[in-house]
Amino acid sequence: MAEDGEPTGGLFQEEEVVTHVSLARRRRPLTFDEYVGQEHILAEGKLLRRAIETDRLFSFLLYGPPGCGKTSLGHVVAGVTRSRLVMMNAVEAGVADLRRVVAEARNRAPRRTILFIDEVHRFNKAQQDVLLAPLENDVVTMIGATVENPFFYLNQAVLSRVQVFELRPLQEDEIRAILTRALEDAETGLGDYRIEVSQEAMNHLVDNALGDARRALAALELAVLSTAPDRAGLIRVGLETARECLMKRVVRYDRDGDAHYDVASALIKSIRGSQPDAALHWLARMMGGGEDPRFIARRLVISAAEDIGLADPNALNVAVSAARATEMVGMPEARYPLAEATVYLATAPKSRTSADAIARASEDIESGVAFEVPDSLRDASYAGSKRLGRGSGYEMPSSESEGRSASYIPEARRYYEPGDSGYEREVQERLKDWDGAPGTDADEGGVFAGPAEDREDRN
Repeated sequence: MAEDGEPTGGLFQEEEVVTHVSLARRRRPLTFDEYVGQEHILAEGKLLRRAIETDRLFSFLLYGPPGCGKTSLGHVVAGVTRSRLVMMNAVEAGVADLRRVVAEARNRAPRRTILFIDEVHRFNKAQQDVLLAPLENDVVTMIGATVENPFFYLNQAVLSRVQVFELRPLQEDEIRAILTRALEDAETGLGDYRIEVSQEAMNHLVDNALGDARRALAALELAVLSTAPDRAGLIRVGLETARECLMKRVVRYDRDGDAHYDVASALIKSIRGSQPDAALHWLARMMGGGEDPRFIARRLVISAAEDIGLADPNALNVAVSAARATEMVGMPEARYPLAEATVYLATAPKSRTSADAIARASEDIESGVAFEVPDSLRDASYAGSKRLGRGSGYEMPSSESEGRSASYIPEARRYYEPGDSGYEREVQERLKDWDGAPGTDADEGGVFAGPAEDREDRN
């Protein structure tokens, strides 16, 4: 902050000469009394609020969706603390700009310099590296703001030097409070106008803001300034006007960021939890956000094998068919086979026994339990194989044994434990019959092999 109490200007906060400053910018808070939302990190007594109010700041990152109050919190820091605040946008700043700020911060010591970096996820590795020493030596205190998950975009060296606070989309009552204050405040809001906003219009602005205060304020300002007053000088904002100014809910979905992974996770977990309606919601969210339908299809195939497995072997056929149909027809028609597969998987019986079985086998391999292939099982199809003893002692299973014969592994293992869901009940009974038959592994004292450190007899 400059000596007169204003944020520093110059290179880092150049303002174009404009005839109008938006309502959202005018309404940026400077105190906690003016700030709305994010109670989970800014309520009385919370760590971040205590640090700001006592001017004992540490470097931190603010991660959250647009319009949730990240930049506004930077202005609160400027208004509450006695530190010098430098505002910088990562889109425009380079390494030279960062070095200049650091040099100025050293010259102004012991006064603290707070460097607020908007869109910090856009810094490349070289720019991030410039921050390491100043952060380590407390030359500057950094506040970074980003809409992207910092754990995907910032290197570990930077992350180890900062705290990360996640901001959430504003709640409807918080958006309503922000709009109401803007209508009443004559100094920075619309209080100089005589305005009547219908309840329906207000509800529309609140419902369609998607937790974004900037979006809500911009729509309110447009509605007010584009509506001529009546003969009594009253600006009446009705539902139709509100709809024109905030016509469509823009669903937040980033195919390369958090939303991509979070919504995909929600889809699979809804299928796993046997919730077809929830699964269809997340499926529609992904398709509406422009997600690659082949990615969705791949996730469904994985879910069919991992979460449903042998409880319903047909689930994998349905998922693979949906994936092939998606390749054949493309969007938007691919939504139908994808929806069919989603509903089928969500309503199918669930079993992870085959997934658990391969996990147990893999743990054995990783722990060093890797048997040599017995001679009886080795390939005996090439010339000279018999001279090496390949295939010696192998006996083709008989039809009477239903394909079951002696052990195919030097030391008996039990990785697969069938469950009680769907088709697996039949598998369970078959294995029980086999385990009780003469000459089987069970008869020979076979053992269960889970993790190497946790094996027990399961027969």
